[in-house]
Amino acid sequence: MGQEDRASNRDSGEHSQGEGGQAGGLPAAPGAGVAAPSNHAARTPLFNAQHAARYERQRLIREYEAEYGCRLAVLIDTLFPDSVIVFEELVHDADPEQDLHLLLDTPGGDGETAIRIVRSAQARCRELTVIVPNQAKSAGTILLMGAHHVLMGPTSDLGPVDPQFPTEKGLYSAKDLIAAVEHAEQALASNPESYPLQVSLLADFTAVMVEQARSALGRSEDLVREALRSNPDRSQEVCDQLAAGLKERLIDVPKDHGAVFSAADAEGVGLPVIHADPGADQWRRIWELWAKYFDLQCFVCEGKLASQTTPMGPYGF
Repeated sequence: MGQEDRASNRDSGEHSQGEGGQAGGLPAAPGAGVAAPSNHAARTPLFNAQHAARYERQRLIREYEAEYGCRLAVLIDTLFPDSVIVFEELVHDADPEQDLHLLLDTPGGDGETAIRIVRSAQARCRELTVIVPNQAKSAGTILLMGAHHVLMGPTSDLGPVDPQFPTEKGLYSAKDLIAAVEHAEQALASNPESYPLQVSLLADFTAVMVEQARSALGRSEDLVREALRSNPDRSQEVCDQLAAGLKERLIDVPKDHGAVFSAADAEGVGLPVIHADPGADQWRRIWELWAKYFDLQCFVCEGKLASQTTPMGPYGF
């Protein structure tokens, strides 16, 4: 599903899980220690039942916020321009004197979008902590480079800075796309009769996409530097030191978009990693919330009041 298709799919219909799409205007369910909204009585039993799972997740969000004195936002998405709009739903009224925690899960996407999101997040908080219960690949890794802290557990995984492009069959990495074209060129040079085969193998790509992939790869180092500078408390000297180490480990060396990059790896290149204790209360709360999103199998942008869910396509996009 392409970017425009995903944007148009963010609707207010009901999904098979019983979840609605736009829920920014829905009354929040009362949580522990939180007074019930004045319009709680306006919800009918059926309406309340249809959105019970959402209300439960938002209760857990409010409890986390109360325990750790922060604003908690959840972003589970492939990062493309429409992600910026739904993220704004979560932070447009955030207190800039309060810390912001962002629970992030993404296979990657557009690095430019990642920069826009982390700049927006930093403008709305005192300190930004990005929480990675599962993965924050590629553009997700770019996003968290702008954070003050990155909370990672034993299952957390980052990945190479390798731009991705949406097609009807899913996401393709820029490196893989260029490698496929170069392989076809070599095959044709050695065996011109293989032309029909090579054309069929590259049917999903156009010359424009190849040039876009090359341009995006060429901008990867600039995006890393822009993300690092998004943290207003980081000096230029520190940005330069971090960028040098990140370029080698996340741009130059990796051959595969799916290459793993653990908390220890991230800490080794200087990222501000906090190693979560799997048995600690904070990680248990995070994992309880993450499990509900995993079961939902939707793209999600959610906070204590606003909520957007979008069904994933057949290729997880």
